[in-house]
Amino acid sequence: MPTEMEPLLPEVNINAHKYSRGVVGVVAGSEKYPGAAVLCVGGARRGGAGYVKYLSQAQFPTQLVLQAYPDVAPIASIEEGGADAWVLGSGSPELSSFPVGKIVVLDGSAMTLASTAHEGLTIITPHEGEAEKLGFKIDDREKSALRMAAALNVIVVLKGPGTVIATPAGFSHIEKSGGNELATAGTGDILAGLMGSMMASWRPTTFEAAAKIAIKAVKAHGLAGKLAATKFSPVVATDVLAALPKVLLK
Repeated sequence: MPTEMEPLLPEVNINAHKYSRGVVGVVAGSEKYPGAAVLCVGGARRGGAGYVKYLSQAQFPTQLVLQAYPDVAPIASIEEGGADAWVLGSGSPELSSFPVGKIVVLDGSAMTLASTAHEGLTIITPHEGEAEKLGFKIDDREKSALRMAAALNVIVVLKGPGTVIATPAGFSHIEKSGGNELATAGTGDILAGLMGSMMASWRPTTFEAAAKIAIKAVKAHGLAGKLAATKFSPVVATDVLAALPKVLLK
C-alpha cells in the first residue's frame, strides 16, 4: 500500500507536455443523468493526466461539459481516443465499443462489462448494491471484494464505510480516509474520473501497481470529502470536487 510519504500524483518533469503526462478518455453522462458527465470529467481533470478527452454522445451532457471545462477535448469515438486510460459508465452513457489493451475504469452501468475479456487492466467501482446486481452477495466486505476480483479478473474498489481495494491475486486494502460525508449523489462519479486520470498519469502495468494507484485515488477522494466537511454541511458532490486540488497539493 502507499505510504504517507508517497505523492498522490506523479512529479511533472520539466520537459513534460500534455501527452507525456498521460491522456484519459471519459465516456460518461446521458440525457437522463447529464450532471454525471460534469462530475466525472471534473474528477478526471484533477488526477494528473495532461489531456482529458470526452466522448461526445448526448447533446445536453456534452454541452454542460464543454461549458464547464473548455480545456476538455470532445471526440467522436473510442477508436479516435488514443487514451492511456478510459473511464466508462458514470451516468449511464450508451456504450457501443470497449477499449482494447487499455487501462479501463468501469463505473455505473458499464460494470456489466466486467466479465468481458480484456487485454488491459480493468478496475470496477461498485457500491454494495451494484455488487449484488453483478451477482455477488456482500457479507464480509473484504472477503466479498476479493471473491469478486478473483471471479472477474479485475481490481475491485468496493465503495462504502472503509472502501476495499482488492486484486485477483488476493491483495486487499481497506482505505478509511473517507467518511459519511461522501454518502451523497455524484461523489462516485468524481472518484471514477479521478481514478481513471491517475491511472493515465501513473501508467501502471500490473494489477499490483494499479491497485496502489487505486488506493491513492480513494485516499485523495476521501481526504477531499473530509476537507469539504470542514467548510460545508451537508456536503454535496461539487464541494468534494472543489476540495480535490487542495488535497492533491500535499
